[in-house]
Amino acid sequence: MIEGILQYEFLRNSFLTGMIVGVIAPLLGAFIVVRRLSLIADALSHVTLAGIAANLLLAKRFAFFAGISPLYMGTLFSVGGALLIEKLRGQYKHFQELSIPVIMSGGVALGVIFISLADGFNTDLFSYLFGSVSAVSRMDLYLIIFISIVVIAVVFALYKELFALSFDEEHAKASGLQVKGIHFIFIFLVALVISASMRIVGILLVSSLMTLPVAASIRIAKGFKQTIFLSIIFGEMSVLGGLTVSYHLDLAPGGTIVMLAVLILVLTNFYKKFLLVRADKGEKSIDGNGGA
Repeated sequence: MIEGILQYEFLRNSFLTGMIVGVIAPLLGAFIVVRRLSLIADALSHVTLAGIAANLLLAKRFAFFAGISPLYMGTLFSVGGALLIEKLRGQYKHFQELSIPVIMSGGVALGVIFISLADGFNTDLFSYLFGSVSAVSRMDLYLIIFISIVVIAVVFALYKELFALSFDEEHAKASGLQVKGIHFIFIFLVALVISASMRIVGILLVSSLMTLPVAASIRIAKGFKQTIFLSIIFGEMSVLGGLTVSYHLDLAPGGTIVMLAVLILVLTNFYKKFLLVRADKGEKSIDGNGGA
């Protein structure tokens, strides 16, 4: 793998993209999981699929779009989906969770229509659905680097506000925070991360990279910052390990990355149970000595 990275540009692009995605996806995923908005990543990924399919359809009909990466159209659709989710949340104030399945359904429907108009699946669309080691171009890498800089900068700048909004939205409102504006920025960042991650993980699995490392870290972390740190560690292990295995075994990187993330989650659960059993035995030992 190391020799390939040094020799082939497409592997360098994939490796660098994977390292970036392994940071920004779990970083935002920690806030998503705490806010119980895990499905929002699924909704926006399906909207992104519609954007990808629309670009591939237009590329067949118009030569102008043939030279444009579908990543850009997918990003536009993802951001548009984020705007619509926020709009619907405002209209359904007492049923805000309805906005997510509504947008998800619309994204799937549009994607199916565009795919059917484009005469079904092709190799490009398949690589966007499940990820591809060879699919990341130099321009894609530049866009992903730009997205990562924006995401990390905004999270650092608004960490306190995002933390307050994630754990107690009512208190955040009472404290005078611009909850609506911060939530919009947050969803906008999620849309950007999804569009950045889909080249490596694939549209259908991108939400897993935002939630599985967080689910694993929650089991053993002792605070929210530690949860973010461990999530990023687990995300990097999943992405880099998945890319290496998929390259050598000629597998779809998305599925390999997610299965490694699932394995990490299983191992952390076993480790947590081990710690609980050991702590329970320690307490019983102390009680026994005390009774003696």
